[in-house]
Amino acid sequence: MSAVTVYGIANCDQVRKARRLLDARGISYRFHDFRRDGLSEQILADWMRHLPWNALLNRRGRSWRELDDGARRAVVDERSAREAMLESPLLIKRPVLVAGDHVLVGFSTETYERWLESLPLAPDADD
Repeated sequence: MSAVTVYGIANCDQVRKARRLLDARGISYRFHDFRRDGLSEQILADWMRHLPWNALLNRRGRSWRELDDGARRAVVDERSAREAMLESPLLIKRPVLVAGDHVLVGFSTETYERWLESLPLAPDADD
């Protein structure tokens, strides 16, 4: 399996649920904390090649609600959403899980389980 990275913030409930599920399934991953590690333009561009901008932008979260009305109204397309998310990565729906060409946004047990089922089985160590 390719390297797995989970992006988010440590105190986010959805991120914690995703990490617990991965831990319980024995999936190793790297955790990238937006607050501590930031977010590069390249990482966001990679995600946006796989997903539409409005799937990444969390319009339900506290960070979105705390923006002033003008800033919220200014997010109307991919360019403006990219700028907003780079300026404030907490506007991104969490967690973002990246494994090879798979990019999962948000947490759903069912979605994670389907992703895990799609992974090739590792050969037995005894083979």
